[in-house]
Amino acid sequence: MKRMGMIFRAKANKALDRAEDPRETLDYSYQKQLELLQKVRRGVADVATSRKRLELQLNQLQGQSTKLEDQGRKALALGREDLAREALSRRAALQQQVTDLETQHQTLQGEEEKLTLAAQRLQAKVDAFRTRKETIKATYTAAQAQTRIGEAFSGISEEMGDVGMAIQRAEDKTAQLQARAGAIDELLASGALDDQSGMATKDDIAAELDRISGGTDVELELQRMKAELAGGSPQQAIEGGKADEGQQSQTQHKFDKQ
Repeated sequence: MKRMGMIFRAKANKALDRAEDPRETLDYSYQKQLELLQKVRRGVADVATSRKRLELQLNQLQGQSTKLEDQGRKALALGREDLAREALSRRAALQQQVTDLETQHQTLQGEEEKLTLAAQRLQAKVDAFRTRKETIKATYTAAQAQTRIGEAFSGISEEMGDVGMAIQRAEDKTAQLQARAGAIDELLASGALDDQSGMATKDDIAAELDRISGGTDVELELQRMKAELAGGSPQQAIEGGKADEGQQSQTQHKFDKQ
């Protein structure tokens, strides 16, 4: 079970890595820092509001204390020592409240100063993070675009390589077919390969007829030249040659029958 859990977490982590966009993560972190900065500023404002409220109360108590002091002085001038004592007693109670409020005021003022300083430091960090975030995002975007261009170029190169291999295969097959056709023609011409269609027989007969015709022309020309040398007519020599040729043919025919 532990192994299955580890495998599941590993696959989940890998899937998250593929799905995660660093730019979105940076923007989210920056947003969280802005929210924290806003909370700190709100805290500073709340402390400042409390401090201001204490200041108003202090001013009010100090005014009452001053008024009681004046009343006690007037009562003493009129011979009303009892009223003067009562006014001074109330003034003393107010003074205790003033002292307590002044202590709280100092505490709040110190907290306000600390929060203000923290807000300023946090603002500086947020500004620096924003600058770094934009730099990282720009670099990541440029790297991503470069990677896509490289992948696209690599895909084109592979495709062109496939096209080149296909052309090479086509040329090889064409050369092989041409060589085979040439070999068949040579075998047919030499007679080593019989023509089953009967075209070879017809070609042999035509060649034999051409041979006989060529030989006849030579004999006729020879008879004509003999006639010219003997002083005879070329036409008679040709007819005599034909007759001799016919006689030779009949003699050959008889010899073939025997």
